[in-house]
Amino acid sequence: MRLTYSTRLALLGALVLAPLAIAEAGTVHGTVMNGTTGKAAAGIELILIQLQGGMQDVAHSKSGAQGEFTFDHPGLGAQPMLVRAVYHGINFNHAVPPGTTTAQVDIYEPSKDVKTINVPSHVVIFQPNGAALIVGEEYQIENKSKPPVAYFRSDGGFDFALPEKGKLQQVAAAGPAGMPVMQVPIDKKNNHYSIAFAFRPGDNSVLYSYELPYTGNAATVKIPTIYPGGRLLVVAPPSVQISGDGLTPGGQEQGMNLYGRQDVPAGTLVAVSVSGTAPPPDANAGAEQQGQQGQGRDAEQGGGDSSGVSIQQVPGRLDVLKWPLVVGFICVFGLVAFLLARKPVVVVAGPAPVEEKVPDAKPKKSKPSAPSAPRSAVAPTNGAASLAEVDAAIGSSLEGLKERLFRLELRRQAGTISDEEYTQERARAEKVLRDLVRG
Repeated sequence: MRLTYSTRLALLGALVLAPLAIAEAGTVHGTVMNGTTGKAAAGIELILIQLQGGMQDVAHSKSGAQGEFTFDHPGLGAQPMLVRAVYHGINFNHAVPPGTTTAQVDIYEPSKDVKTINVPSHVVIFQPNGAALIVGEEYQIENKSKPPVAYFRSDGGFDFALPEKGKLQQVAAAGPAGMPVMQVPIDKKNNHYSIAFAFRPGDNSVLYSYELPYTGNAATVKIPTIYPGGRLLVVAPPSVQISGDGLTPGGQEQGMNLYGRQDVPAGTLVAVSVSGTAPPPDANAGAEQQGQQGQGRDAEQGGGDSSGVSIQQVPGRLDVLKWPLVVGFICVFGLVAFLLARKPVVVVAGPAPVEEKVPDAKPKKSKPSAPSAPRSAVAPTNGAASLAEVDAAIGSSLEGLKERLFRLELRRQAGTISDEEYTQERARAEKVLRDLVRG
């Protein structure tokens, strides 16, 4: 039977608007799985969290006998949200992007055994800024426990120390999903700190940044190493001279000079001489790099496949350190932007990253470091380029556009995009949505 023009138009409209109807369903069905036992987890406290307007608890539930749960809320499907499972005082979060109707929240048995984690690398990035030396450090942390467990201590499970006269700026940690979480440091006195963060099975990281005096454009920094056997990688702009105990030049990657030292014993003070000046990092390059990083994190956090996301790679021999290096750059870039914001240069700060699982810590407003980790993503400021990026990302697909808007919301909540850029990008994306619906 031949369809009339009006019938075909109605069917086409139904196909176009179907994703929107799904997105506004307001219901998500899920299961809580214990990753340690491999079984469904019953009786687990669950919280539905709305990200827009700050983290707000909007619904509560408990998993059933088969680990099943259901949440009904108007925000589900219309905006990015989180389902949080609370297990033994640890928060295990799972992102629920618009259009999602099912979710699996993984929890793990906790362990206080420090041998659960391994620290294979330690990256230190130097960035001179006038009379101050900005330093960003990142530890790569592996959890290869069998059976898989989450390493966590409420009194602080990961320790770190700053050089003498170092002034701590901020601390962040990221789990396997890659989303940075601001941490409230536990002061252990004498420039020693700790954080209470649940390190899940897989690759995790801890990043922190601090300031040091840089009188006469020179300083000797004694970097404390706490964990044994890791590789130390020192990164600095080409105009900065670096020398130190056991450090050997490692060439240049991503426009930065590298210096390395293998198997640094625990308790070692590695003295590094730093001298010279360097211009602030290029804002556009930093934004592009941060944007790629942010998209990759958002895709992972949302449980999607991030293989299609273009993430800047650190070539060859440093590929295993690509995350610490790239994220470290972002940390330094954000810190420099913060310092410049005190001067006549205008820099817009973003909101704090999503607080994930520090039981006794309150969410804290982030300085525009990205968290970076540093983590963070700032959208391009060129209107045409931004719209082109949106068009390319959605591929003329409403489903792709919803994912784009979800990632944009996550970037906003993670503090990886300024309020001004967020408003501009969301307006552009909504315009594309209106154009698509209009046909």
